[in-house]
Amino acid sequence: MPKMKTNRTAYKKYRVNAKGKPKSYRANTSHNTGKKSAKRMRQLRHGQMVDATSMENISGQLPYMKCCK
Repeated sequence: MPKMKTNRTAYKKYRVNAKGKPKSYRANTSHNTGKKSAKRMRQLRHGQMVDATSMENISGQLPYMKCCK
């Protein structure tokens, strides 16, 4: 049976932390940052854990990621 393909954009978007849970970085940080407050940009710097509703989508896109099984 052939290998399943990994969605490469999803592979770049999600990482697994030490506990095996997927983490993603936040949106709204790439442009128009001059009008956003320093507090907002500082809070957007940190990643966030992926919620349970998105886990099914991620597991379909990343079949070999160890967190989603």
